[in-house]
Amino acid sequence: MLGGTRFVGRALVEAALAAGHRVTLFNRGLSAPGLFPGVETVLGDRTADLSALAGRSWDAVVDVAGYEPEAVRRSVAALSGRVGRYVFVSSLSVLADQATVQDEDGELLDLDRELPPHQLYGARKARCERIVLDAFGERASVVRPGLIVGPHDSTDRFPYWPRRFRRGGRVLLPGDPADPAQFIDVRDLAAWILDCVTAGRGGPYHVTGRPLPFGEFFAACRAVVNPAAEPVWIDSARLLRAGVEPWMGVPMWIASPECAAINRVDVSRALAAGLAYRPLAETIADTLAWDTARGGPAPDARGLAAEGLSAAAERRLLELLEPLG
Repeated sequence: MLGGTRFVGRALVEAALAAGHRVTLFNRGLSAPGLFPGVETVLGDRTADLSALAGRSWDAVVDVAGYEPEAVRRSVAALSGRVGRYVFVSSLSVLADQATVQDEDGELLDLDRELPPHQLYGARKARCERIVLDAFGERASVVRPGLIVGPHDSTDRFPYWPRRFRRGGRVLLPGDPADPAQFIDVRDLAAWILDCVTAGRGGPYHVTGRPLPFGEFFAACRAVVNPAAEPVWIDSARLLRAGVEPWMGVPMWIASPECAAINRVDVSRALAAGLAYRPLAETIADTLAWDTARGGPAPDARGLAAEGLSAAAERRLLELLEPLG
């Protein structure tokens, strides 16, 4: 495992250990050192020196921390001939067209072209994919998640909502109940990635949840956490006129036409290959339990709690856009 102690990597290690696999971690030892005391950890920096892996071999490597093409190129070179399968965790951000639904054969961003800053992450991931596929061929598995949720999600996009419904009162809900939402529990993602190794799945896969209406997601949060909470829907046009920033202004709210398909991703190939989902209620309850145990994120100077919305900011928006009686 390249990485292995943060969000996706942590879930992968836990799943692998639960299945009886032997795991070796290769990382710098900076994030959560000692998290898995019984697991072999080889210290090193993949951007500069992977010599600590010399003379070893493994059935597979799972790369959860490949963001820069040159670092991935080094990893591929160091592990070529030493691993049976290279599983690269990429991103749906590699797709060049986010406005229309694409399958795995859709055009990818090209790092050699002039791109706006917000597309560079996806372009770098796309280049990393190409490096892995060129080196390992059918022994390469490319996993493209979208929004990943569940316990240990530090972004606060998903955790915000169970926490917010628990607080109760009038809850600002963005957009329209029919707007699509799409995400995957990190534990379901980890289980599917692990199956890539054991089942020998090759090539690229879009691995995220089935699209569901925003209204269904919020109804599940309300039912699991606090049925007394009062939903207040504010449509996207009013939020945009009020200066609310898409993506960051209200968690999980996307109101950009160029991103119209970002929550309508085709996952049929992964489903045919065994992708399975736990109940949404379980993800909500487990995420809230973890968030409660950590104490929740602290608001920053803008009134945001990580990528969440502070109570004061929400109250101002409700007073401005949906005044009481």
